[in-house]
Amino acid sequence: MSCKLISLLLLPLLILTILSEADKALASDKKPQVSDRNMTSLAPAEEGKATLKGRKQTSGCNLFQGKWVFNASYPFYDSSTCPFIGGEFDCLKFGRPDKQFLKYSWQPDSCTIPRFDGEAFLNEWRGKRVMFVGDSLSVNMWESLGCMIHASVPGIATNFLRRTPLSSLTFQEYGVTLYLYRTPYLVDISKEKVGNVLNLGTIESGAGVWKDVDILVFNSWHWWVHKGVKSQGWDFIRNGTSLIRDMNRLDAFNLGLTTWAQWVDQNIDTSQTRVFFQGISPTHYVGKEWNEPKKNCNGQMQPLTGSTYPGGSLPAASIVSRVLSSMKTPVYLLDITTLSQLRKDAHPSTYGGNGKTDCSHWCLPGLPDTWNQLLYAALSM
Repeated sequence: MSCKLISLLLLPLLILTILSEADKALASDKKPQVSDRNMTSLAPAEEGKATLKGRKQTSGCNLFQGKWVFNASYPFYDSSTCPFIGGEFDCLKFGRPDKQFLKYSWQPDSCTIPRFDGEAFLNEWRGKRVMFVGDSLSVNMWESLGCMIHASVPGIATNFLRRTPLSSLTFQEYGVTLYLYRTPYLVDISKEKVGNVLNLGTIESGAGVWKDVDILVFNSWHWWVHKGVKSQGWDFIRNGTSLIRDMNRLDAFNLGLTTWAQWVDQNIDTSQTRVFFQGISPTHYVGKEWNEPKKNCNGQMQPLTGSTYPGGSLPAASIVSRVLSSMKTPVYLLDITTLSQLRKDAHPSTYGGNGKTDCSHWCLPGLPDTWNQLLYAALSM
């Protein structure tokens, strides 16, 4: 299970070992070489180039308001040639017969976003570190970005280490490392006399590893709805001085995310680090949300049309927005919720290799590639 507790004595050694192994591949030149390729495609149809200051876009370009359109040039890569995809996301490998879900691109209403260019990304962020921090949806996005870059420079040497909690992928010629730090709740789960305790007020386990990274992409929510000790990984919740069996999970998420926000405000140097929040990734287990009450994601082969989701917004997304707006540190929200809600067709469903129906994660290639294309666009703004 992704949130298994690591021995407090072994965890620092494990983290330092992985960081050391990945850093051996870093180029000696640490200064980024900025490429101007694909930097002009963000202009709104009738306005100047979009810019971003803090959390607010200052032009007419909203990357996250738009629709899905058929695009014959997609996908960005072939899953059979990417060595970084975990089995649970490799839907074609496990027999998914339809491929139309691979052929959709996201089109914002008010601007054209650049097509992802992995070589340009490596040049611009030469010698830098990118880290995805969160749960298995962070894994989805991390593996996707690795595959997208690999497809652009297929012959390049890489160093790939998959570990718990910290994994890494280094593109050695450029000294660019993509890290993944697995921590489903962001806040700590600690051992106490009563058992495993989810502590809503502390965020010490991995926070030291996140400092001084050049691009941080955080994510959390998926595990906050898990019920039962075996599934959730904890026996009690600590809220301040109170130790309780359970509480409203939205309230708990709000408290935990607030602790994370306070850590970011106190510890991140924005002159060095760009901070993103991945946004809330939706599920498609309940067909009545899109007016098919007897169905789920299984057998879905195309997105919903239009730009709004019949089932409405997610309460967790509102909490994310509210917490980010209260921060002094500018954190860019990759507001992927609505555009992902429209992709009822993009889940592994029964093609995740374990015989279960998975309407939570996403096939690769697939939707997380769009998340990374939007991250690429946001970094260019």
